[in-house]
Order: sequence, then structure tokens, then C-alpha cells
Amino acid sequence: MRIFYYLSSCDTCKRIQAELSLDASTQRVDIKKNPLNAVQLDALHTLSGSYEALFSKRAQLYKQRNLKEQALSETDFRALLLEHYTFLKRPVLLYDSKLFVGNTAKVIAEAKAFLDEQ
Repeated sequence: MRIFYYLSSCDTCKRIQAELSLDASTQRVDIKKNPLNAVQLDALHTLSGSYEALFSKRAQLYKQRNLKEQALSETDFRALLLEHYTFLKRPVLLYDSKLFVGNTAKVIAEAKAFLDEQ
């Protein structure tokens, strides 16, 4: 399965999508129009090892709800990720069994290097 989860209104996601030069075999999913369901989220969790690794602590809702002040469990992270699309750290590239989460330079460089080998 090859899926690129992104937010169409996010310039960073657009830039990264262009940088990665994803081919037609990679499905693109705008998480605002098609939020993650429980099955998709659990599949990402299996590869990432935790829901927290998929969670964006930079999301506006995270700050607005003062979630930083709370001790969130894996169950809490999962529920929040299913509740609202902005909690997903983006973009997320699932390429067969390899997962790349977020927009740090290191993650993007790893994704590019991996894709170049394919």
C-alpha cells in the first residue's frame, strides 16, 4: 500500500509532495476531505509504534485546548487523532511497509533517499 496523507491547504505538504516526486502508484489522501478512520490509524500505529509519534503537538487545537498541561495516554492520542484531522503530524508517507511521518528535514531526506532506491 502506498499512500501520501497530506493537507491540501498546507504549503509545506505541497512542497514536500513535489520534492518527493511521488509516482502514480502512490494514492494521495487529503486528510481534511477524507479524515483517517480507525482502521487506517491503527495501521499507521502498527508501523510507527505509538499514536504519539503520529500526533502533532503543533496543532492549533492542541494549544487552544491546553492539552500540553495534561498527561495524555496512548488512548487519548488515538481518540484525538480520530476526532480531528489537524492532530495528525503531516505529511505522512506510507510506502509499502515503510512509514515517514512529519516535515522535518531529516524525515524528508530519509523519504527521498528511500524513494530513490525504489
